[in-house]
Amino acid sequence: MAAIVLDASALIALFRDEPGADVVADHIGDALISAVNLQEVVKALLRRGIALDIAREMIAGLHLEVRSHDAQSAFAAAALWPETEKFGSGLGDRSCMALAIDEGLPVLTMDKAWAELTITGLEVRLAR
Repeated sequence: MAAIVLDASALIALFRDEPGADVVADHIGDALISAVNLQEVVKALLRRGIALDIAREMIAGLHLEVRSHDAQSAFAAAALWPETEKFGSGLGDRSCMALAIDEGLPVLTMDKAWAELTITGLEVRLAR
C-alpha cells in the first residue's frame, strides 16, 4: 500500500538528480502518482531528448501506482482552484493535491509555494 503521493516536480528532481532527489528516492516503491502528473514527467523527459520507450522503462522501474484522472477526480481538483489560484497552481498541481486528499496521504513536492497552502486534508511535505 502506498504511503505518499508524488508531485511531478518530485519525480523530475529525482531524474535530474537535483537537491531533494534522495528524499524522493526514499519513497520509491511506496508512492502514488496521478496520470496527469505522470504525463508531466514524461513530457519533461521527452524535452530532455529521452526517447519515449526509454522514459517508459525509467518510470516502470520506479514501481509507482498510477491513478487515473476520472470525472470525480476532475471535480475534486477543480474545487481546489479558489485556494490555489494565488499560488499559481495549475491542473497538474490540483490533480496531485486532490489525489492526496482523496487517499488520505501526504504529498511530496519540490514546490515551496505548496507549504503556504491551508487546505483541509492536505499534508504537504517538501523534499528540499
